[in-house]
Amino acid sequence: MNILEMIVFIIYLVFMLAVGVYFFFKEKKGDEKSYFIAGRKRGAKVTALSAGASDMSAWVLMGLPTAIYALGLGQIWISVGLAIGYSISWLLEAPRLRKFSIVAGDSITIPEYLSSRFLSKSSTLRVICAIVFLAAYTVYSASSIKACGTLFNTISGMDPSIAMYIATFIIVGYTFLGGFSAVCWTDFFQGLLILGAMLIVPIFTLANLDFSSIADIKSSYWNVFTNWKEIISGLAWGLGYFGMPHIIIRYMSLKSQKELKKSAKIGISWTIIIVIFAALIGIVGRLFLGFDSDINNNSLVFIAIVRKIFPSIMSGVLLSAILAAAMSTASSQLLAASSAFASDVYKPLIRKNKVKDGELLWVGRFVVILISLSALIIASAPNSGSIMDLVTNAWGLFGAAFGPTIMLSLFWKRFNFKGAVAGILSGTIADICWAVFLSETEIYELVPSFITSFIIAIVTTLLTKDPTKEVERLFDNALNYKEN
Repeated sequence: MNILEMIVFIIYLVFMLAVGVYFFFKEKKGDEKSYFIAGRKRGAKVTALSAGASDMSAWVLMGLPTAIYALGLGQIWISVGLAIGYSISWLLEAPRLRKFSIVAGDSITIPEYLSSRFLSKSSTLRVICAIVFLAAYTVYSASSIKACGTLFNTISGMDPSIAMYIATFIIVGYTFLGGFSAVCWTDFFQGLLILGAMLIVPIFTLANLDFSSIADIKSSYWNVFTNWKEIISGLAWGLGYFGMPHIIIRYMSLKSQKELKKSAKIGISWTIIIVIFAALIGIVGRLFLGFDSDINNNSLVFIAIVRKIFPSIMSGVLLSAILAAAMSTASSQLLAASSAFASDVYKPLIRKNKVKDGELLWVGRFVVILISLSALIIASAPNSGSIMDLVTNAWGLFGAAFGPTIMLSLFWKRFNFKGAVAGILSGTIADICWAVFLSETEIYELVPSFITSFIIAIVTTLLTKDPTKEVERLFDNALNYKEN
């Protein structure tokens, strides 16, 4: 065990809890809008880094660099796809989603927005969305919890299961107490830490590199254009952004369209830098460390580099970036899932819209605990898969289920409620079936399932009745919406 590294970790974890406690008392009298979306009062810098940090979970420091470390530059298309998809999401989706969510009943969750967008009194869409949320976020959160267990086990020899329990307690703690404000501000600090670590590590590694090691690597490692399946699958990762609730909910939380433009510039720049340096870490890691099956199997390339180059205190700070990435994403996902259940299932179906003041806040907090425990069980299972595997499955499911439907709701006036339901259901079913039965095709399930959802949503809409005049008027009002 490295004592100094552990001290740095403990200080970091205490700080995260302190943020949660601070916002618990600061916003003690707030309502569910404050807890789940911070009252639409977030500024550009906090929102941009919060969106980025909640997006880039531990896989960007562990899973992605290790994939490039082991398999070569053919994996770099994931970085390219993420950079393109995130930029398009900020530029096209974010401005409309913020305006549409306000006009559509001042919605605070994605399921609520979709139902209000079509002025539907049916609970079908909300329930379907909530079920997908709970399932996918449990798997996604498991990847973050597993990353924390791997990190603590590597640096201290601590049993991974114990480490996962500790990490889960901290994540639940500040999310449970502070809600969206705590999550955004911790994400802001974590985003800065992730950025600093990913800039420093490859630069120092290059300074310590013996470039003669390049000759020891097969020429095929440097081949970017490996095969069309790898390229298409890598680029397809960008499609996930259009339906990623814990990311696009940030667009809805911004206090103005002016702040959104500022936030877009910061967020896009941050993400492009992150994905470039994630790829660079994988490359320099292969040159600096050589190939090691243990590093590959446990996604340890970033950890191995840091512990070999930097002194203890510095390595503790840099490795805390993994905690930052894991916790920022897990907390955002927990909050998105709990808000969906509380606002879209509990309130309209269980309580029949007769909730008391503060009731939804405590229901949301209970769901945070429930999902965390479920994710912990998955992460602790011996056959749960790698960090990258877990993220891949959850990312594909969200992108296919919600991406086409949300984009059509923002850009197609003719789009209707039945088309939205069909799009979400078909995307979900197609993604799961492809991942289970057709994974040997080596094509990422997000590609066929996104296309399937898009086509079925359009066809269903065209085969069913036009939306009502009121729904069409809502669409027009959203397009023409201006700040007060």
